[in-house]
Amino acid sequence: MDLSDCVKFATENPVTYIATMDGDQPRVRAFAMWFADETGFYYHTGTPKSVWQQLKKNPKVELCFYAPAEGAGMMMRVEGEVEFLDDPALKERLIQERPWLLDIGISGADDSRLAVFRVAHGEAYFWTMDYNMRENEAPRVRF
Repeated sequence: MDLSDCVKFATENPVTYIATMDGDQPRVRAFAMWFADETGFYYHTGTPKSVWQQLKKNPKVELCFYAPAEGAGMMMRVEGEVEFLDDPALKERLIQERPWLLDIGISGADDSRLAVFRVAHGEAYFWTMDYNMRENEAPRVRF
């Protein structure tokens, strides 16, 4: 198992549950991952949102991807830190690939309310019922 297996799983199951911290209160919400490749798992959000404020204050996150299947299915859990990317070309690509952002009030790639972030370094592992009672034995992928 290596990072390419993680990228493939994330790409096939892009709905991601992202856990952040709000003081001492955990917060979890679903994100539609933008894309994943060998450089990380990419997302976007709006700077007026509380999730952006939480990530700026504490960039540590855990991502959870889930593929339903017989039994309990399979999850991939990823821990790491968020990196915010202020890259005009990347934001332009985002607007091209997700034009619906313009429909919800983003004025374009240079809108200061648009934030792109990724998890580029961390550790991932796959969970199935096989590891239910021995989770820390599941093989890890460091990236």
